[in-house]
Amino acid sequence: MESCRRVTPGTLLRLLAFLLLSSRTARSEEDREGLWDAWGPWSECSRTCGGGASYSLRRCLSSKSCEGRNIRYRTCSNVDCPPEAGDFRAQQCSAHNDVKHHGQFYEWLPVSNDPDNPCSLKCQAKGTSLVVELAPKVLDGTRCYTESLDMCISGLCQIVGCDHQLGSTIKEDNCGVCNGDGSTCRLVRGQYKSQLSATKLDDTVVAIPYGSRHIRLVLKGPDHLYLETKTLQGTKGENSLSSTGNFLVDNSTVDFQKLPDKEILRMAGPLTADFIIKIRDSGPADSTVQFIFYQPIIHRWRETDFFPCSATCGGGYQLTSAECYDLRSSRVVADQYCHYYPENIKPKPKLQECNLDPCPARWEATPWTACSSSCGGGIQSRAVSCVEEDIQGHVTSVEEWKCMYTPKMPTVQPCNIFDCPKWLAQEWSPCTVTCGQGLRYRVVLCIDHRGMHTGGCSAKTKPHIKEECIIPTPCYKPKEKLPVEAKLPWFKQAQELEEGAAVSEEPSFIPEAWSACTVTCGVGTQVRTVRCQVLLSFSQSVADLPVDECEGPKPASQRACYAGPCNGEIPEFNPENTDGLLGGLQDLDELYDWEYEGFTKCSESCGGGVQEAVVSCLNKQTRELADENLCVTSQRPPQLLKSCNLDPCPARWEVGKWSPCSLTCGVGLQTRDVFCSHLLSREMNEMVILADELCRHPKPSTVQACNRFNCAPAWYPAQWQQCSRTCGGGVQKRDVLCKQRMADGSFLELPETFCSASKPASQQACKKDDCPSEWLLSNWTECSVSCGEGTQTRSAICQRVLKTGVSTVVNSTLCPPLPFSSSIRPCMLATCARPGQPSTKYIPHIAAARNIYIQTRRQKKLHFIVGGFAYLLPKTAVVLRCPTRRFRKPLITWEKDGQHLISSAHVTVAPFGYLKIHRLKPSDAGVYTCSAGPTREQFVIKLIGGNRKLVARPLSLWSEDEALQLRKAKPKEALQTHKHQNGIFSNGSKAEKRGLAADPGSRYDGIVSLLLEQGGWPGELLASWEVQDSTERNASSEEDPNTEQALLHLPFTMVTEQKRLDDILTNLSQQPEELRDLYSKHMVAQLAQDLFRSHLEHQDVLLKPSEQRFSLVAVPPPRKHVSSFSSPLRSSSAESGGSRRPYRKPTILRKISAAQQLSASEVVTHLGQTVALASGTLSVLLHCEAVGNPRPAISWARNGEEVQLSDRILLQPDDSLQILAPVEADVGFYTCNATNALGYDSVSIAVTLAGKPLVKTSRMTVVNTEKPAVTVDIGGTIRTVRGVNVTINCQVAGVPEVEVTWFRNKSKLGSSHHLHEASLLLTNVSFSDQGLYSCRATNLHGMLTENTQLLILDPPQVPTQLEDIRALLSATGPNLPSVLMSPLGTQLVLDPGNSALLACPIKGHPTPNITWFHDSQPVAAATGLTYHILGAGQILHVANLSGEAQGEFSCLAQNEAGILTQKASLVIQDYWWSVDRLVTCSASCGNRGIHQPHVRCLLNNTEVNPEHCAGKPRPAVQPIPCNRRDCPSRWMVTSWSACTRSCGGGIQTRRVTCQKLKASGISTPVSNDMCTQLAKRPVDTQACNQQLCVEWAFSSWGQCNGPCIGPRLAMQHRQVFCQTRDGITLPSEQCSALPRPVSTQNCWSDACSVHWRVSLWTLCTATCGNYGFQSRRVECVHARTNKAVPEHLCSWGPRPANWQRCNITPCENTECRDTTRHCEKVKQLKLCQLSQFRSRCCGTCGKA
Repeated sequence: MESCRRVTPGTLLRLLAFLLLSSRTARSEEDREGLWDAWGPWSECSRTCGGGASYSLRRCLSSKSCEGRNIRYRTCSNVDCPPEAGDFRAQQCSAHNDVKHHGQFYEWLPVSNDPDNPCSLKCQAKGTSLVVELAPKVLDGTRCYTESLDMCISGLCQIVGCDHQLGSTIKEDNCGVCNGDGSTCRLVRGQYKSQLSATKLDDTVVAIPYGSRHIRLVLKGPDHLYLETKTLQGTKGENSLSSTGNFLVDNSTVDFQKLPDKEILRMAGPLTADFIIKIRDSGPADSTVQFIFYQPIIHRWRETDFFPCSATCGGGYQLTSAECYDLRSSRVVADQYCHYYPENIKPKPKLQECNLDPCPARWEATPWTACSSSCGGGIQSRAVSCVEEDIQGHVTSVEEWKCMYTPKMPTVQPCNIFDCPKWLAQEWSPCTVTCGQGLRYRVVLCIDHRGMHTGGCSAKTKPHIKEECIIPTPCYKPKEKLPVEAKLPWFKQAQELEEGAAVSEEPSFIPEAWSACTVTCGVGTQVRTVRCQVLLSFSQSVADLPVDECEGPKPASQRACYAGPCNGEIPEFNPENTDGLLGGLQDLDELYDWEYEGFTKCSESCGGGVQEAVVSCLNKQTRELADENLCVTSQRPPQLLKSCNLDPCPARWEVGKWSPCSLTCGVGLQTRDVFCSHLLSREMNEMVILADELCRHPKPSTVQACNRFNCAPAWYPAQWQQCSRTCGGGVQKRDVLCKQRMADGSFLELPETFCSASKPASQQACKKDDCPSEWLLSNWTECSVSCGEGTQTRSAICQRVLKTGVSTVVNSTLCPPLPFSSSIRPCMLATCARPGQPSTKYIPHIAAARNIYIQTRRQKKLHFIVGGFAYLLPKTAVVLRCPTRRFRKPLITWEKDGQHLISSAHVTVAPFGYLKIHRLKPSDAGVYTCSAGPTREQFVIKLIGGNRKLVARPLSLWSEDEALQLRKAKPKEALQTHKHQNGIFSNGSKAEKRGLAADPGSRYDGIVSLLLEQGGWPGELLASWEVQDSTERNASSEEDPNTEQALLHLPFTMVTEQKRLDDILTNLSQQPEELRDLYSKHMVAQLAQDLFRSHLEHQDVLLKPSEQRFSLVAVPPPRKHVSSFSSPLRSSSAESGGSRRPYRKPTILRKISAAQQLSASEVVTHLGQTVALASGTLSVLLHCEAVGNPRPAISWARNGEEVQLSDRILLQPDDSLQILAPVEADVGFYTCNATNALGYDSVSIAVTLAGKPLVKTSRMTVVNTEKPAVTVDIGGTIRTVRGVNVTINCQVAGVPEVEVTWFRNKSKLGSSHHLHEASLLLTNVSFSDQGLYSCRATNLHGMLTENTQLLILDPPQVPTQLEDIRALLSATGPNLPSVLMSPLGTQLVLDPGNSALLACPIKGHPTPNITWFHDSQPVAAATGLTYHILGAGQILHVANLSGEAQGEFSCLAQNEAGILTQKASLVIQDYWWSVDRLVTCSASCGNRGIHQPHVRCLLNNTEVNPEHCAGKPRPAVQPIPCNRRDCPSRWMVTSWSACTRSCGGGIQTRRVTCQKLKASGISTPVSNDMCTQLAKRPVDTQACNQQLCVEWAFSSWGQCNGPCIGPRLAMQHRQVFCQTRDGITLPSEQCSALPRPVSTQNCWSDACSVHWRVSLWTLCTATCGNYGFQSRRVECVHARTNKAVPEHLCSWGPRPANWQRCNITPCENTECRDTTRHCEKVKQLKLCQLSQFRSRCCGTCGKA
């Protein structure tokens, strides 16, 4: 056939050759790798951080070359380097800084991103354009490009993926996730158009949150971009982006380009803070900003690790879950945050099988057998065996020794150890008869160990339930032969309750209930089921058993029953038949009846409960329950109750209801009341509250957390800050933050975009009221002189700040009076150059005397010291002294009324600080000023005229300005200006109100004028003034001797301290205007009395009873607070024998008038009486008679005011007061005052209207801070300190006599208060005594009440408790340093720039006013001080402290009761550089010695760490040459030469010369002798390399029987040791410097001809689904014998898997069955709702 061509021999040969060649090629591919040795270990990484490279080598085992590479690489150290590590390429460049390039050193900087050869080391010399390739290749691990992970290895750029693997092309997605899908972030793109205006200069463009990437913004327009940042720690920052460049803002790199028409902002990210991009208005046109960035999704799902395995061995399963994770706070949050992002897909739980290793053998026990006894204690047993369970769940028994690692479980245990049931008999019922013989019954119950009615009691031991009883009362009826049976209810109760059969752990017959009777009347049949059952104790369930398992007779399952007569007839029964059929029923018509069946359970366990007898309708034959309709309702027994559990209840906790939760989210609190109680009786409802410790159980919680879940983000505004202004419209701000209250109670601060509600206002207007008018002062002018002392002035305008914030100038009358010192002040410049004037080192001091002098008698000459006021008689010579310290007296200058004084015939200016005026005249009155350099003191001189009036200053002596103003004023006003007023306080003429300054020395003129006009001076003193006047008129220089004798005991000059008169002026200033004149007269009279008494006391000391001649002596004034006298006294011998009338105080004579008749038309009365005006009274005459020496002066006052005389009110010559035609306005207390120089007396007369009550009142306000006692009339106000005795007088009058009642705060005062003659005495008053005290006067004609307010003053003092001020400090500035001031002073040391709080702890009443000072001047006037006064003035906040703030701060607290000053010092500690001593010279000779100045950082002259001075400019210091001189000759040596031998001992040499180093730095050789004298010559030869010559030696290779490392491949060993060349063995360390030969190598071994052998897979554990698995046997066998060998011989190859999944196919729905043996556990854990469990456990989950 043509189709069957013959195959030639050549064709066969070619085919065979092709097959052989292809076979060899395939074999060579397989053996190509086999020619290489195993890869060696990985080398050390080329870098320790930042990504390096490591390599591994292998060698070729073939004699020919091997294909492939002998080196491989991998990346290593893939962790970020610390910031201070620097760039790796830069480090390699800087390594060449110490190597000269073309003979010059450079500092090399890296040149990166070379496109031609990125792996060469190219560097640029700093400061030049020189670029040099310093190495052909960089070190392995260097990045090829700065923005790439690709790295250079062996000079070539290798691709590196983001997984840091060589050759990997995996990249990061836009979210920064390696090989990510971009789902962890979202793209944000948008455009902003500026809406800026004149009132809105900046606006927010976009907020870019933490972690964002690839940000790009482009602004087009004239406006400007700037940044605000906020880190996660809350630190805020701002960057203005003023120029193009790269910036590092909060560790994020910002690339900014500023172009003429636009700005471009780029940030690669991820951002390390929140960035707020803002725009600032820079031009009229609008700008637009386009932005794009990738925002991270900060809440992401995170898969948890697998939960613990459900089984520890034998195969279990474990699950994962998913939780929502906050990347910013690094904590788990509620799932709702992750649901906010649609991109977030919650991962599904994963399930895996675990712990598949077989379980070790364990003990397993069978169930316990039934108890040997049902009660009273028995025994039960079980079998315990050792078993093993394989992975399929098959359990097999094994030897017990395998379970011995755990103790064996017990095989026997006791059971049913409770007592057996017992019969319990109740009380007997009453006898069934009332006479004769009857029966009584009782209930007998079978009770178990729990007290419950049950079965199980033996019928043989049951007590009887009825017995006979005999009533001793005889019966009149014939006795019955048998006892009468009990009737209802006791017959029914006495029947035994049927015992129920209970299932036990022994097999027993258990009958069910009888069925209904088969007939409705007559005799029928009942049936029931009887089962053999047993109780399974381990499962507490009942199991049915075969009948032959139960012992004993089986109960009947059928019986006869009788359902009542049919058709009303009673059938007849054959006794033989009925005995068996009806069970011995005797009374067929009573087959059903009521009976008691025990009692119910007690209603309460303690405190008294009740039990009710259970009544049931029973079939008496079967003892079974029957329908209640079968029993006769009328025969139902009555309800029986009995008490039980009467013991009181133990103490127990009573709890109330929980309160509503305090918060709706976050974590709130609920509270409830819990108390320990004791119930005594429930019937009486008696309960007692006990102490908590009496309740034994732990106390239930009174507080619990609620609503513990995170709140939604919301705005949280802080407190408003203090208003920027106190009035005139200010602004106050507050922080408004977006926060989220977390479930743990903490707050998480979020970006504002998280809060959806509108943001509350962070700024509002405040203090929208007009400010009070105030003075606006200009700056001080320059000093009016160029040297010495001058003045400075400034102008003032009155302005008011309106509520709109606008200032406006207003009328100056609306501002408070401006002190004169506010507009003019002295200034002191350098002392003017005068010949001979010395330079003063200290400020001069003038020792002034603050006294007031009043001359009362003629004297030739008086001496005074400057500082006071003198009221003198004319023609007296005055010497005025100016005592100074620290000043030369010849340089003292004098002025009068501002005009410089020079010596003249009338006035002498002495060269030693004295001024003498010869014979005073009116023109000498004025203000004399003594000047000692800048220090000045004044002395005022006024003249007393002949009419005891002050001499007015002549108009010609006034200054031109003053005279001009007076002339312009009206004549009457001008006269009033110079006319002295009778009162102490001037009425204030219009000239004064227009600004004309009063006489500077007129402060005390009013008091002195009243003192001179005082009518109570002794007559001799008045005569002296008259004598002086006549003497002046006669111009005689001689005085009448009789007159001098009369004036012997009178003072020449009265002296008192200015403080005494200042106190009088202060007291008067606090009185009402209308009372000032009256009080001034009273106080001046008291002052005159004190002055005269002091003089007499002093005179008694000087005058003795014996005869004595007195010459003119000067008596120094005694040092007393009260006024004193300085009196030169004259006497003669004739005076000693004379007698004189004794002086005495005034006394008013009290006389008793006759009883007054109301009808009398004229009433005459003496003092101390009461006058009742009637309608017919025409005249009232009030007598006042007084005695005293000098003769007292009489004055009258009504109700405390001076009586104004008129044509109706007359003063009679005998000082009586007559009132004609009295009217109601004349009613009041009339007081007669008698006054002389020694004192005064006063008595009152009451004039009432028709006898109505009258109360003497005083409207004065008394302020007392020093006196121990205060007495006032009612009607005024008392302000006094604590501890004072206060007396309130309530002088009353009326006809009939008036009754006085005292009240305090409208409450009547009891007898405990000190009440005496209508006066109220309050001793040792305190704050508790404050209040309104009322005196009520009552008689038949009416009632009158007057009040006095008592206010207790408390001087400022330091409180003993400082907690309040410390709390105020903490609230004001919790983190600021603070200090509490004290009277002794405290100190606070601070750093510059810091802030401090100074607290002034103070208490007092009224609340003290606090004024702050810095270095003795008010803080408002201190320069360079930034402060705020807080806490109602108690706290001074000093901010931004500097050196000017250093010093003493003080707070002055003052109120009416006193003042208190407290101090504190602020010390500003600052660091500074100090250049002081020089360090030791660096060389002792030659030309290189330098002194380096020592620079130290100091704090308060103490050296500290230089880091503290880092911010201070460090002083530039230059080294100072030192020791620049020729050095002495010394030996110089060269380096040693190389050793002549490498081991075994050699020689090396060097050159030694003697040289001398000159100061110029040149070294010259000199003779060796010059060095030999100074030092020994160094050696020039020495031995070297003395160590032995060693080498490595090795033995022959051993047998090939090492561990298998491959198929038929093992390892063989040999010994390698160190020895000398002579063969002497040495320790290996001796040869450590030589390369060591290998001691192991690969070899061929038949023993390693092994491989893994596997068996067939077992059946799959599941037929379908995803969870089936199967296993197989894996063992290591020999290839030739096929026998199993130890597995470690096969360890060179991977061990095959011994289990795998199987039948991974969907299960069909037609058959629903379980495919794993863990389904019961799945059902218990409620995992059926998950689809993966539901499909695998279809059968079990379907039943759920």
